[in-house]
Amino acid sequence: MLLFFILGLFVHFVFFGSIFDIYFTSPLVHGMTPQFTPLPPPAKRLVLFVADGLRADTLYELDENGNSRAPFIRNIIMHEGSWGLSHTRVPTESRPGHVALIAGFYEDVSAVAKGWKENPVEFDSLINESKYTWSWGSPDILTMFAKGAYGDHVFTYTYDADSEDFGAHDVTKLDTWVFDKVKEFFHAARNNQSLFSKLNEEKIVFFLHLLGIDTNGHAHRPSSREYKDNIKLVDAGMKEMVSVLEHFYGNDGKTAFIFTSDHGMTDWGSHGAGHPSETLTPFVTWGAGIKYPQKVSAQKFDDAFLKEWRLESWKRQDIHQADIAPLMASLIGVPFPLNSVGILPVDYLNNTDLFKAESMFTNAIQILEQFKVKMTQKKEVTLPFLFIPFKFQVIQDFVTLLLTVPPSYFVGYLLVFILGIEILVLSFFYRYMLTAGLLAFAGWPFITQLWTRAKSISLSWIFFSLLLAAFPLMPVVGRKPDIFLVMGAGLLVLLLSLCVLTSLIKRKDSFINEELLLHLFQMLSVVLSMCVTYSTHSSLRKKQGLPLLNQIISWLILAFSLVLPLLSPTSLFERLFSILLSLMSTYILLSTGYEALFPLVLSCLMFVWIQVEQETLQQRGISCKQKVTSVRFTCSTDITQFRQLYLDDVRRAFFLVFFLVTAFFGTGNIASVNSFDLASVYCFLTVFSPFMMGALMMWKILIPFVLVMCAFEAVQLTTQLSSKSLFLMVLVISDIMALHFFFLVKDYGSWLDIGTSISHYVIVMSMTIVLVFLNGLAHLLTTKKLRLYGKPKSHLI
Repeated sequence: MLLFFILGLFVHFVFFGSIFDIYFTSPLVHGMTPQFTPLPPPAKRLVLFVADGLRADTLYELDENGNSRAPFIRNIIMHEGSWGLSHTRVPTESRPGHVALIAGFYEDVSAVAKGWKENPVEFDSLINESKYTWSWGSPDILTMFAKGAYGDHVFTYTYDADSEDFGAHDVTKLDTWVFDKVKEFFHAARNNQSLFSKLNEEKIVFFLHLLGIDTNGHAHRPSSREYKDNIKLVDAGMKEMVSVLEHFYGNDGKTAFIFTSDHGMTDWGSHGAGHPSETLTPFVTWGAGIKYPQKVSAQKFDDAFLKEWRLESWKRQDIHQADIAPLMASLIGVPFPLNSVGILPVDYLNNTDLFKAESMFTNAIQILEQFKVKMTQKKEVTLPFLFIPFKFQVIQDFVTLLLTVPPSYFVGYLLVFILGIEILVLSFFYRYMLTAGLLAFAGWPFITQLWTRAKSISLSWIFFSLLLAAFPLMPVVGRKPDIFLVMGAGLLVLLLSLCVLTSLIKRKDSFINEELLLHLFQMLSVVLSMCVTYSTHSSLRKKQGLPLLNQIISWLILAFSLVLPLLSPTSLFERLFSILLSLMSTYILLSTGYEALFPLVLSCLMFVWIQVEQETLQQRGISCKQKVTSVRFTCSTDITQFRQLYLDDVRRAFFLVFFLVTAFFGTGNIASVNSFDLASVYCFLTVFSPFMMGALMMWKILIPFVLVMCAFEAVQLTTQLSSKSLFLMVLVISDIMALHFFFLVKDYGSWLDIGTSISHYVIVMSMTIVLVFLNGLAHLLTTKKLRLYGKPKSHLI
């Protein structure tokens, strides 16, 4: 039995790893020959302004008074250059966005292993191909391209990483720092002959990365005054930078300017997915080699943007984000980045037809070179008879086979089981399917004897099932933050705690002081969490940053949340409630709205589920020696208490999987990075730290899982169900679901579609492995007993 278990685990690890080998191996190739246009370029130098996190609509639209927030940029559109929208791709994050802009490809998926901050493999870029590049801005972005460049021709000037503080009073200083340093740089160049000569070379690039808009968007949302005022500041700063550059070069007409953004931002201040507010970014270019504004009477775009922005008379030319890299290379005459997949937007060029034709031909040869190298590499590692075009004949044959099977073979309970599996699969795409499942759960007592034998338990089950069913219908967490709902959740926890405390005191003949103190201490922890959350929210709204005392208290509550339950009695009810109190104190700190109520409602349903399962077991004539209130968790398991499996145990395993999926998607589709809200961790830190913030948000995700698994630990105990049998049934259910997602994995379309299909498969394949971990954690939390002090030994004489 153990051998088969190990073998099965190994097979699942192989299938799990195969997806990463197929989809998360770097697609980049090396060994191509550089390609550049042989004709003289129109510009000697290029200036690239990137306003991180800037939405196209917020830049182009007029304010409530009919004035532009960016008068300098609007003047460029109307009198000096060309404009349009740059269409980005997911993931709409800073690293992949800048890679697409400067290197010309939509990021390497293997970069996810390094948090989108490091180069997973070396790649070519415009900066690498330039004669010299000077850049100013965030260390996260600039150092990324400096590492990938050969020689000593890339110069970076960055502020300290701690400056990227979402809770800072004024984050526009991130942009004013860049503008001030550029002015100082050109002023110093007049007295530095070596620098002056480099600045007068050809094929040079100036890169200004402006992070203030993105930081203000995360902290205050894109609709805020801070976000919009930051746009005005950037517009004024760019106007000054252009003046400084033109003055330095004597208005020689050999400078090309490009202004764009790496990604946009949702209304709730996040980015990463494929919403138009994230993928539509501004693109404005002017100067040497760029067409002047073109007035038109009609445009080819069906959207209402042009009319809203009052730009319908000026020709709009949209491009893909990766197309910007070949455009920049063409303007200053450097080789096209070797890994670029961008297509040169020739309509932006103000040059001869010969130059355009040569540039397009060079672009095509450069892309073809990548295909040739990739094909050669693939051929070298593939058996000759296997190196053939892939043909698709499998799902259709399977469906045809199913249609030939007589319907009489499908028994009733199998149909119900399949329906349940399909609901679970569909819930990964449509959250409201969880609501449908919970509504079915609410009606379950009526089709069994549970309603006639235990009406109070049945009513509780129906009530909390219906209450939990409301959560998947609510907006994704973070889009509508509401601090008062968080406070309300805390008050409900305290009210429930008082009721439980009163019940325990009445039920016990003598309530131990240690237990009473622990219970009161956990209630105090909840109160502190509420105070810290409210205080932090108020402080950040006033732009006073995260108070140090709040930060210390938050980390202490988090540290004690896994220790305090181990001090409580091991009786089933008291231990589970102690776990709930401790985890809720942490969850409140990590909540921004209605999701604070989710673990509380879920836990109430779990408490009822424990009683329901014992009741249904008694209906089968299986005697339960103890009542739920008298059951104790124990470290040592008596295998003689295990019983044989019944068909109803499949239903219990299905309930477990369904509750785990509900815990996962109940407050948002977290398979998409767009559902993460950085405001969730502001009680712990506001300075940008992707791994620390990610770890905190991951713990927030795991808390409902832990609550479900602790409840199921009690179900196993009260129903004498073997954990090995449980894992076998969960394995079957998850494998059936995995087969669905295996055939739904996509290798085409947007990265959001591809990434989501892969993440769904990985989530289901990981279910059994994660279940082992969660079961171990739940077993530790429910059975381990710590004592603050030892009791005196008793001696028998």
